[in-house]
Amino acid sequence: MDAKLYGVPASHPSITAELMLRYKGIPYKRADLVNVVAKGQLRAMRFPGTTLPALKIDGRRVQGSRAIARELDRLQPEPPLFPADPEQRVAVEEAERFGDEDLQPPVRRILWNVMQRDHSLARGYMEGAKLPIPAGIAARTAAPLIAASARINKATDENVRADLAALPGLLQRIDDWIAAGVLNGEQLNAADFQIASSLRLAMTLEDLRPAIEERPAGELALRVVPDYPGNAPPAFPAAWLEPLRASAKVSAA
Repeated sequence: MDAKLYGVPASHPSITAELMLRYKGIPYKRADLVNVVAKGQLRAMRFPGTTLPALKIDGRRVQGSRAIARELDRLQPEPPLFPADPEQRVAVEEAERFGDEDLQPPVRRILWNVMQRDHSLARGYMEGAKLPIPAGIAARTAAPLIAASARINKATDENVRADLAALPGLLQRIDDWIAAGVLNGEQLNAADFQIASSLRLAMTLEDLRPAIEERPAGELALRVVPDYPGNAPPAFPAAWLEPLRASAKVSAA
């Protein structure tokens, strides 16, 4: 099976796809594209859209971590990414959708907001990247791309403060799925990979990690993604973090 995965450094959906390829035991090559300009590169490679991650596998082009999960199950059914039981599959697919649509965007906005405050953080998040240029050069020239990415993702202070306030509710929903056996079971599934990668990216931010790591959600993240590139020191005003810190106290009680 011939597989090549395209992503961007430290991208949580890209890491989701990479983890699923490893879980399936499918050999692959990885190439990282430069953020923002990747859209044009994907068009040049004849992908139908501009979504990352993008996978070329046995002549097919598949984009988006959810579509990739289904293609991998089609090509190599074992080990499965979705349960055979229809009712269980519906629950896993809903958790997977939540991870993609509800959890992934706020984590992305929060990170871009932090990186706007300190461009030097880019180097750490490029650790291990397979870029077409040296990581050091990419990091030193990252400021315009960080600004563009923050703008595209609407990573304004107002939006990010709202995201931080909403994060406790998202974490509780994940904890509830874990308690119900939808997530973090004996056998991992597509939703585990989808959600854990976003949680693990969030945990690279020192402002967020203490509120996540002691919860069941944090245990899931560390089980699925033990290592994640990058680290961001505290960046947000205390008032922005109060809802998250309060939820952590309740969770620990």
